[in-house]
Amino acid sequence: MNLFSIVCIVWILSEVMLNRLTRAGKSDKPSADKNSELYIWLSIIVSLTVSIVVSKMFLFPIFINDWFLMMGIIIIILGIIIRLAAVKQLGRFFTVDVTIRKDHQLMQSGFYKYIRHPSYTGSLISFLGFGLTLNNWLSLAIVFLAVLTTFIHRMNIEEKVLTEQFGRQYLDYCSKTKRLIPFVY
Repeated sequence: MNLFSIVCIVWILSEVMLNRLTRAGKSDKPSADKNSELYIWLSIIVSLTVSIVVSKMFLFPIFINDWFLMMGIIIIILGIIIRLAAVKQLGRFFTVDVTIRKDHQLMQSGFYKYIRHPSYTGSLISFLGFGLTLNNWLSLAIVFLAVLTTFIHRMNIEEKVLTEQFGRQYLDYCSKTKRLIPFVY
């Protein structure tokens, strides 16, 4: 088994564990997820599969040196670390399904001081790394844009729920932060 396979297995296992451990509970408000979690998983599964197939069928190389494969692996790991750190910062208020927990508080420190969705930023960084490891421009675009589109849909749902919960406080927070990339977007 090569390093890329090991990193991908760790990545998948970390997501499965998050999915199992961070679901809304009985004392939380009903989920406002609108099936976005399902759309995210479908987007990920389909885009990863299609991007791998495309990388084998069509030659659109990003680079000619194999060391970029290692850079892609490092980027995947960096994304995993950022995502897990963001989840840890949010603590018990992080859920994989969109809901408001009992005594929910708006996080505005750590990563959340600069961006509203650092766990998505971390995931997107990992998907960028995955696309780079395939060394195919078309595959990179397929996986990254499909997941980004689904994440934007999910962020819209989350931000609506947070606005309903926190009102002006959340709107003020939005005016001071960006969604995914500090100082950019």
